[in-house]
Amino acid sequence: MSLPSFDVFYLRRSLLGWYAQNGRNLPWRDSADPYQIWISEIMLQQTQVKTVIPYYQRWLETFPTVTDLAQADLQTVLKVWQGLGYYARARNLHACAQQIVEQYNGVFPNQLEAVLSLPGIGRTTAGGILSAAYNLPISILDGNVKRVLARLIALSVPPKKALKSLWEWSDTVLDPDHPREFNQAIMDLGAMVCTPKAPNCSECPWQLYCQAYLSNLQSQIPMGETAAPLPHKIIGVAVIWNEQKQILIDKRPAKGLLGGLWEFPGGKVERGETLEECIKREIQEELAIEIEVQEHLITIDHAYTHFKVTLNVYHCRYLSGEPQPLECDEIRWVTLDEIEQFPFPKANEKIITALKNNS
Repeated sequence: MSLPSFDVFYLRRSLLGWYAQNGRNLPWRDSADPYQIWISEIMLQQTQVKTVIPYYQRWLETFPTVTDLAQADLQTVLKVWQGLGYYARARNLHACAQQIVEQYNGVFPNQLEAVLSLPGIGRTTAGGILSAAYNLPISILDGNVKRVLARLIALSVPPKKALKSLWEWSDTVLDPDHPREFNQAIMDLGAMVCTPKAPNCSECPWQLYCQAYLSNLQSQIPMGETAAPLPHKIIGVAVIWNEQKQILIDKRPAKGLLGGLWEFPGGKVERGETLEECIKREIQEELAIEIEVQEHLITIDHAYTHFKVTLNVYHCRYLSGEPQPLECDEIRWVTLDEIEQFPFPKANEKIITALKNNS
């Protein structure tokens, strides 16, 4: 399906008129600084605006410029990011800042190819940055835009199966004279009016041309895909105490899920294994030490994008052996007061809270 040219002119004009009256007032929209815009775009990947705003403000207080970020220690970066999830974003931001300082004299590039070569930046993020920072006519296709366009044309397949066409439609409707405002407007339209459930069609500037609305299909479009049930992992976790009332924590390898973060050691329960047996085995395999598993501390259910976990956390007493980082990057004995200095995954934060409440 193509969009007739006269429709496109109407769509641009009506959307920009709606945006002038209804657009969201967001902190990064007051800035023309590519660094600040880039940070906001990365934080907004898979994270809601209301969650991002306090993190964004704290980030800029800690790392006001790309040079400040490039020179920071990765542990400091991860600690400031702690709680936002998808930690690869923070690691990529850090690596990207170093690349910008080294290759572009600390100035965020304004060429699409250069931006796409930076760590953690795909086509939508690049378009968002370049249109907002430099007013370049480069389209975007985030979740909001996919939904708006899918309804506009009454897309008959799930968006994942029509990405090439959706990109073409996003290119077509983009206003080349006002790309900054247009991209922000179409995102706001999806976030505020063309919402996933119960879209407010009476407020939509595109209602007259929306094929889903005209066919009364807006609640069925965009079509979803049948999702397989998420795998569920049962994990035994050890809070290991020594005689000095210190706790043993380990740092995950830099690559992979939660890379570079600290955690309480443990692992997946094997078939036919009790939680206590699992914890003793995992600690022997990971750290080469003997422990005594003692009382239960807390059980935590947590969902990631592709799987769920149940963390069964036990107090443990260190018995013997010299701790070795066999499956991690680093290990450290710390007091409960010192533990706040280290970046932990969100689920582990609940363990720390439980420890403090019980101390």
